[in-house]
Amino acid sequence: QVQLVESGGGLVQAGGSLRLSCSASGRTFGSYVMGWFRQTPGKGRDFVAAITRSGGGTKYADSVKGRFTISRDNAKNTVYLQMNSLKPEDAGRYYCAADISTRSYVSVNLDDYEVWGQGTQVTVSS
Repeated sequence: QVQLVESGGGLVQAGGSLRLSCSASGRTFGSYVMGWFRQTPGKGRDFVAAITRSGGGTKYADSVKGRFTISRDNAKNTVYLQMNSLKPEDAGRYYCAADISTRSYVSVNLDDYEVWGQGTQVTVSS
C-alpha cells in the first residue's frame, strides 16, 4: 500500500508563497491521480487541486486558480503544490491524497481518494 508524507507547511505572511511537497512510497506512483485537500477547524476537507497520472492535466478549486500550481515528478515519486499570493483564508491543514483506482477522470471528491497523508499545516498571517 502506498504511503504519503507531506512537508513544506509553515507560517507565511499574506501575499507570500509556500511550496508543499508530498512524497510517496512504492513503485507505482505514476499510476495514481494525486490531489491536495485543505481542512480548517470545524470544517471538512475541501478540494484544492489535482493532477493526472502523467501530469498533463490539472484541476483547481475556483478559490485558488491563478495562484496555486500543482505538479508532479514521477521519477521522484513526489507531487507539489506551489502556493503564491497567499491569503489568510488559504490557511489550514493541507492533505495529499492518492486515487489508486482506475478512474479515467480527475475527481474533486475526497471520497474518491483512498490513500491520505498526515497533512501539513499552513498558517497565513494578515
